[in-house]
Amino acid sequence: MIKVLFVCLGNICRSPLAEAIFNHKLKAQNLIDKFSSDSCGTSDYHIGELPDERTLKCAKRNNIPIDHRGRQIHRVDIREFQYIIAMDDSNKSNIQEQIKQSGLKHKKVFLMREFQSDPDHIDVPDPYYGNEDGFDLVYNILDDSINSLLEHLKSEHKIFV
Repeated sequence: MIKVLFVCLGNICRSPLAEAIFNHKLKAQNLIDKFSSDSCGTSDYHIGELPDERTLKCAKRNNIPIDHRGRQIHRVDIREFQYIIAMDDSNKSNIQEQIKQSGLKHKKVFLMREFQSDPDHIDVPDPYYGNEDGFDLVYNILDDSINSLLEHLKSEHKIFV
């Protein structure tokens, strides 16, 4: 099973939405037995909390089921997940520092938008301090990026559907 971890700062906006979109696409493509995913945050701000209400509304508008409680990344995540996908460069730097401390120097951390079909920026913007339009923008970025991520993973692991 190929394990994918989505990471943002607080684990209540971007990363749980990315996880939900990824899982929705896995089910739609009959790939649920090939992959597993989770999401977490680099901070401990929202441990145990539901996703932001605007995240839940955005997911509902797009028919994406979302069931998640905020959690912080741990060393076991770094060991267990083959793919760690950060939402922005700050998240990536925090994860890389944890990797360095854990001694797993071979681990690579990807930025979510590395997989976007035509990225015009590096970071997935954090919609937390904005309005619902920001969440819709993030949804569109994640949807596009995750389509490309899935194609990359299927190709990399020779999974044909």
